[in-house]
Amino acid sequence: MTTSAELPTTLGHSAPNPYCATGLPRRRLRPPLANCADPTPFYRGGDWARSPLRIADPGALIVALPPMLGFVPQRSLVVAVLRAGLPPGVRPVIDAVARFDLEPPGGRRAMAAGIAQCLSQICAAEQAEEVLAVVVDDRVAEPGPPGAAHPRREARAVSHSALIAALDKRLATHEVLLAGAWAVPAIDGGEHWWPLLGGPDGGILPDPAESPVALASVLDGRPVHASRTAMTAVLAPDRALCEQVAAHLGAALERTRDRYVRAVRHGELDGFHRALLENVLWQIAHTAAGALPEPPDIAELVGALREPVVRGALYALAFTDHAAAAERLWIRMVQALPGPDRADAAALLGYGAYVRGDGPFAGMALDVALTADPCHSMAGLLESGLRSGMRPEPLRRVGRSGHTMAADLGIDLGPLVR
Repeated sequence: MTTSAELPTTLGHSAPNPYCATGLPRRRLRPPLANCADPTPFYRGGDWARSPLRIADPGALIVALPPMLGFVPQRSLVVAVLRAGLPPGVRPVIDAVARFDLEPPGGRRAMAAGIAQCLSQICAAEQAEEVLAVVVDDRVAEPGPPGAAHPRREARAVSHSALIAALDKRLATHEVLLAGAWAVPAIDGGEHWWPLLGGPDGGILPDPAESPVALASVLDGRPVHASRTAMTAVLAPDRALCEQVAAHLGAALERTRDRYVRAVRHGELDGFHRALLENVLWQIAHTAAGALPEPPDIAELVGALREPVVRGALYALAFTDHAAAAERLWIRMVQALPGPDRADAAALLGYGAYVRGDGPFAGMALDVALTADPCHSMAGLLESGLRSGMRPEPLRRVGRSGHTMAADLGIDLGPLVR
């Protein structure tokens, strides 16, 4: 799955287990992406891949960044990686978007080197040779005639031209071309943007809400958060809810254990797993209708997610019409569960975000999962794939396997729609 925002050639040169087998936490595999603030480039598939969205100019590219990232970037450098191997004359297409903090430790020289190293890894994974860069910073110094007063020309205003020039040189050593770079104070309608590598004068941003990419994101049911912090807050634990769930958890797990013992005794494990899966699907249906599960319901769901057969089947939901409702349920469980049980819901959430192309949100969810349970095998595998730039397509086999597991229990999850 890839981002398929098409650009004109004028934009550029062309069961929860808190312990490992040894009893010690597993060393988490995190291939470094230098100073990347977000864990991975963003990939987008679905209808965008089949029908590329045309972006007419740098202003349209800039207002398309929030729906691509899932949040509005602030004090960030955002880099779009262009698809390689297109025939001459064909408009460039964005294959990935990566965001970087503008104030990492080490100064600008180290920052340019780190970003270039990170982008070289992404471009190698994408087999790409060209990138576009956008600086979003409320402190940027907008250019003007020498000596002319400007409201943004104040003591704290900064210029990122030197950073872009250094990045251009560093990328060249990795055989990656910085085909264009622009700056803007904020991604709001009416803001002025301007080039950082020379070229035509800048322009005025259109209304971001009217961007075709934003409209496609709304139709896809994918929200655009006001900031990265706001996006992260979605996965923060709700302390009061956690306490309420914890009060019901012991009794709920005991009931599940009793049903498991009876099922084993009577040779009815499939029926046991089927009942657990049906309960999860029932809660997802209620979530789709706007009714979030109450603490006793969430406590009952924990026992279901602890069963590998049930949990495995649930990965298939990411490819069905139930994906959005399932995601809302996983978010509710991530907010409500303490300790390792949080990891199973977060891994399901991260998988769904990964396969739909939402790299930043997938990375956040997987980080939650591995913080809750450093030995969670699925979260570890997904995070390694995400950070190494693996595309979502190979992960479809997990969903297909889950669909088969549900069918073996006598439950039809419906067709796989992605």
